[in-house]
Amino acid sequence: MFRLFENLVDPYPEAPPATPPRRFFAFLWAGTEGLRPFILGMTLLTATIGAFEALLFAMLGRIVDWLARVEPAHLWADEGGTLMLLGSVIVGSIVLVALQTMLKHQTLAGNFPMRLRWNFHRLMLGQSMAFYQDEFAGRVAAKVMQTALAVRDTCLILTDILVFVIIYFITLAAVVGGFDAWMLLPFLGWLACYLASLRWFVPRLSRVSRAQADARSLMTGRITDAYTNIATVKLFSHAGREAGYARAAMKEFMTTVHGQMRLVSGIEVVNHSLSMGLILSTAGVALWLWTQGQVGVGAVAAATAMALRLNGMSHWVMWELASLFEHVGTVQDGINTLARPHLVVDRPDARPLRVERGEIRFEQLGFAYGATGPQARKVIEDLDLVIRPGEKIGVVGRSGAGKSTIVNLLLRFYDVEQGRILIDGQDIAHVTQDSLRAQIGMVTQDTSLLHRSVRDNILYGRPDATDADMIAAARRAEAHEFVQTLSDPHGRRGYDAHVGERGVKLSGGQRQRIAIARVMLKDAPILLLDEATSALDSEVEAAIQASLYRLMEGKTVVAIAHRLSTIAAMDRLIVLDRGRIVEEGDHRSLLARGGLYARLWAHQSGGFLGEETDEPDDEGPTAGRVPAADGSKLAEPV
Repeated sequence: MFRLFENLVDPYPEAPPATPPRRFFAFLWAGTEGLRPFILGMTLLTATIGAFEALLFAMLGRIVDWLARVEPAHLWADEGGTLMLLGSVIVGSIVLVALQTMLKHQTLAGNFPMRLRWNFHRLMLGQSMAFYQDEFAGRVAAKVMQTALAVRDTCLILTDILVFVIIYFITLAAVVGGFDAWMLLPFLGWLACYLASLRWFVPRLSRVSRAQADARSLMTGRITDAYTNIATVKLFSHAGREAGYARAAMKEFMTTVHGQMRLVSGIEVVNHSLSMGLILSTAGVALWLWTQGQVGVGAVAAATAMALRLNGMSHWVMWELASLFEHVGTVQDGINTLARPHLVVDRPDARPLRVERGEIRFEQLGFAYGATGPQARKVIEDLDLVIRPGEKIGVVGRSGAGKSTIVNLLLRFYDVEQGRILIDGQDIAHVTQDSLRAQIGMVTQDTSLLHRSVRDNILYGRPDATDADMIAAARRAEAHEFVQTLSDPHGRRGYDAHVGERGVKLSGGQRQRIAIARVMLKDAPILLLDEATSALDSEVEAAIQASLYRLMEGKTVVAIAHRLSTIAAMDRLIVLDRGRIVEEGDHRSLLARGGLYARLWAHQSGGFLGEETDEPDDEGPTAGRVPAADGSKLAEPV
């Protein structure tokens, strides 16, 4: 039975999610897609149960009247049929409660937020790189998790708890009014005072809860920051300073706790006072009407019992309403992140990219990362470049010249603002993003690995590869030997060992070799290298250099280059300055030209291209000379 209700909703729908609207109730409505029939069914059952509970007190009053009026020996004969009907209704209510509970807990409680998380997660995976440059990854993950729960709880409070209370009170008013209209006065007076207390307490409780959440985040952040940077804390002997820094946040948090507890105490006292006033006034009015002969003993018992039930319900409702305000705030905060439209999207008629030759064309390319206005400077400006099939080019230039931007645009992490990029004659804006990136392999300087096993990280390049293919790629990347020695705290070894968050358990060189193995396994026709060997020591770099050369064979290669080992392998070098191509040619011809490339080369240190100074030093015995192509001695410029 449980499984039947649990399987009524698929928490992982295959249909791609649409970007939700930014208005609050429209966002809630979109979040209930596929769940509305079950929410409606639960709401109707809740309303029925609420009405039944209030009517049960009316039936209790009738039974009391029978007990006062009918002789015990004649009770079953006179009222037996009614008692049997009442018993059947009570037993039948168990079925209603069971159905409502199953829908609420089995069908909705788990599936509802998981379905939202699944859709939110897929939406966030489709966001552009620009989105993640403006957002902390942890913050986005928290929004995905917390907003899903807040949407569920908001919907359940509105459709379950508030519906129950409203239907209960309406039925109560009808029942009590049926006894005598004067008996409604205590309930209406209590309702007015209770609503006034809600209006005063709930917004304040909601505000202090949000302030407490912010203070908790600040306190946790400061404590976490100290643990994350524990080496720096110890190096500068600042444990006491960090303790004081955390204590300031703890004091701020305690201030919000004290404020919250003052409100809680006030709520408890006011609620109890109102409840006791309701019970006393209801009993008093009922007894007075009984002495006047206008109502029976059953009406007194039923009305007093209803007042006692409202006593417990009032505390529950106030806390639920306070939670509702908090959930609404969480949802509104989540909307700002989760309902943001995607900046880079596939066209409706986008087709898969087909790469047969590997030619890349940049035509009149212009890009400024969205900057506008007269002071805005384009990072890439009117760039024209043709990379022939199988050609290997190196992109060189000062920091900020636009080297990485070209790679980002080629991968379509951003859409170009001017011009177009073609691969084998196909505009990359007209093909699907997945098919584009499937044809490109990339190794970056800042290698990030998934918090999974070495096997999973290498197979990420080609998930359907065999173990033999994976190990062969690791051997070619000079990674197999050190992988064999790996282990983790759970006893997993070798390729099954987990590498930690972002690969933190590995050295920089080890991470880069895993990344190279992953790209070797992918074997895409276009290869992008962004300082692919920067984290390797000279011995390991020399060992895998031949493997990199083999990897480049038959591929179109674009390398952002600062090291001699990478530059020497390139067919052509492109020198960028302020987003424009200022020089191109092979290594020797550019040195002979004595331009920007030669000046950058002259400032090299340890095989890296340094930054050019605004005023080249013309003094000293080596003025006007540049290193020879083999880097071994100084030579006269041609």
